[in-house]
Amino acid sequence: MVQGNSGKAESHGAGNAGISRRSVLRATAGAVVAGGLVGVGAAEEPEEYNVGIKTGAKGQGTAAAKRAADNVRKTIDFGDIGRTVVGEFSAQAREALEKNPNIEFVEPNGTAYKLGEKLPVGIDRVDADVLHSEGTTGSGATIAILDTGVDDDHPDLADNVDPSLGAAFGSSCGSESGGCRFGREGYNGNDCNYEWSDDDDHGSHVAGSADAVRGNNEGVEGGVSTEATIMPVKVLSGCGSGSYSDIADGIRYATDNGADVINMSLGGDSGDSTLQNACQYAYDNGVVLVASAGNDGPCSDCVGYPAAYSTVMAVSAIDPRDDTLADFSSTGPEVEITAPGVDTLSTIPPESDDGSTYADGYEEFSGTSMSSPHVAGGAGQVVASDDTLSNADVRQRLKDTAEDLGLASNEQGAGLLDAEAAVGSGGDAAPSVSWVNPADGDTVSGTITIQISASDSEDSDDSLDVTYNVDGGSSRSTSYNSTSGYYEDSLDTTQFSDGDHTFEANATDSAGNTSTSSITVTTDNTESAPVVDSLSASEVETSDGDAEFDVSWDVSDSDGDLSSVDLTLTDDTAGETEDTASISVSGSSASGTTRLVAASDDGSGNSYTVDATVTDSAGNTGSGSTTVSETEDTNSAPSASIDGLNNRSNPRWDRYEVDWSASDVDGNLDTVVVEIVDSSGNTLDSVTNNVSGSSASGVDEVRSKSNGTEIVVTATDTDGASGSDSRSI
Repeated sequence: MVQGNSGKAESHGAGNAGISRRSVLRATAGAVVAGGLVGVGAAEEPEEYNVGIKTGAKGQGTAAAKRAADNVRKTIDFGDIGRTVVGEFSAQAREALEKNPNIEFVEPNGTAYKLGEKLPVGIDRVDADVLHSEGTTGSGATIAILDTGVDDDHPDLADNVDPSLGAAFGSSCGSESGGCRFGREGYNGNDCNYEWSDDDDHGSHVAGSADAVRGNNEGVEGGVSTEATIMPVKVLSGCGSGSYSDIADGIRYATDNGADVINMSLGGDSGDSTLQNACQYAYDNGVVLVASAGNDGPCSDCVGYPAAYSTVMAVSAIDPRDDTLADFSSTGPEVEITAPGVDTLSTIPPESDDGSTYADGYEEFSGTSMSSPHVAGGAGQVVASDDTLSNADVRQRLKDTAEDLGLASNEQGAGLLDAEAAVGSGGDAAPSVSWVNPADGDTVSGTITIQISASDSEDSDDSLDVTYNVDGGSSRSTSYNSTSGYYEDSLDTTQFSDGDHTFEANATDSAGNTSTSSITVTTDNTESAPVVDSLSASEVETSDGDAEFDVSWDVSDSDGDLSSVDLTLTDDTAGETEDTASISVSGSSASGTTRLVAASDDGSGNSYTVDATVTDSAGNTGSGSTTVSETEDTNSAPSASIDGLNNRSNPRWDRYEVDWSASDVDGNLDTVVVEIVDSSGNTLDSVTNNVSGSSASGVDEVRSKSNGTEIVVTATDTDGASGSDSRSI
């Protein structure tokens, strides 16, 4: 199971500073009551007053307040704390009530106003607010939020959420007790307008950091993007967990339905093939994948999954107030970038009826779950600014323009997200560069074609200076191939020792901005011999006189340069070569079935040897052999015999009693027919006997009114072979 990566470090009102935003707002509220609301004109005399009743005098005090009121609007009972009567009171009535020992206070019923938009410190720290001021909003990009769902009613999210793109996998909104996460049923009170609606708060908080609306005078002053389309994909239940398969299905859905960016503020400790395949599928289809690194810190090499996959940008978390690594943030070599994740103010489903601390729809949480959507929003901004960029280009752009905070690379990756620089509005942006061939993790040998993808928002793609080096050695130049669209070079890998090497590509634009991309490649130029992995032969039964065999073979070569497979059939009994075959093969493995024939050997019962030799392009060979026997014998015809003939004829009838016998070495006798025939061979009378086995005998009488000339006995076996005997009469 996977959980949202706000984990142990997620703060519901209590961040690293130890003071919640609620505490701050309560303190602020007290100051406002004492000092008045700035910018609100004073009324001549409030119409409504609140009259507080002392705890021990609810009955008398309430009655006194109601009698003194010109109009009572409502009474609010706070239990042991006391009671308040709300209504209209004259100045004289108020003066009298203030002297009543049962009355705690008399005060104007003040008016509170919604707070204007507040710029979250994280949005400010990644310079997304600069993009907003310039009108760069991310419009045109689609960001999929794979999480607990999204609150489609939230005023800071509703305009950006596209309900037609929403989907739920594994858990529908409200299908489980939404309160299981916080120990009370019906947590957040959010209506389930759709099956993908948020019945927790995590997904809505994430969505707000990525793409909250700006300029509506509500809550937060936008996410990193402010007008991108939010695709809500619910893969986590209201309890905050979901299966790898459901998450994989969500990735597949988002990819198939046009997501440009997928944010996954979730993670598990171990990988999973289904999840890895889904990430690869999305990456291969051009999607930018972003995921939280995890909240297992302090630790080293502990990035969770899916963030640890090479197809996904793993995002660690920093405290934007001092640019220090968040103490909860997972770190490791997979971290590619960092973003604010401490006391992050964002959107949550409001809970307006129960008076909870989440009532206004905004809260500060901490976790790498909060840092990841900053990067997803930044990716959305880059996608929207230049639709010619590939997902690899976008990913590289985010890293190339990141701000170096001076942290270790396994803590910050390339550095802190700089949304303004990534979009390029702040000046000449650095080019993007990435490896095409070889790819990270490839094993190569011989001479290979180097292919590097490089592009720049200001300069034409073919004008960049693109070089590369191996293990930090001298720079090797490339040339732009207009057909492939890549910078290319030919590299002889035999000059390097077998093993792992670092290939680093560098792209420099006309302004001198340089970007780099590094991969690990394994060279293997030690030529190994191919192998015959399996070889078997089976006899094929045919109707001709040849002995025929189907030979099944499997071969492989670790160098991947298979060339041919040669087969030879030798008759061990006769000591002769009966047949040969040569099959062209290629790659690292091959298999097939080949027919070999020993002419005229059917029924011989001979034994044979099949030899296989596999050869690679370097002339190295491997061999194998197997034996097979010929078991199909030619059917022998049965024999028939007339052992006695007794003539019982009279003037009217030719009558003969025939004593016969039949035999068959194959043991498959079928019938014995006794006939009397005339001189033309016509049958005048016959008797058919059904027999079996290897021998049979009997006595039959045949007769005819015509003149017979011959008695014939014919034995036939089950294969249709026959033998006969005859006597003239």
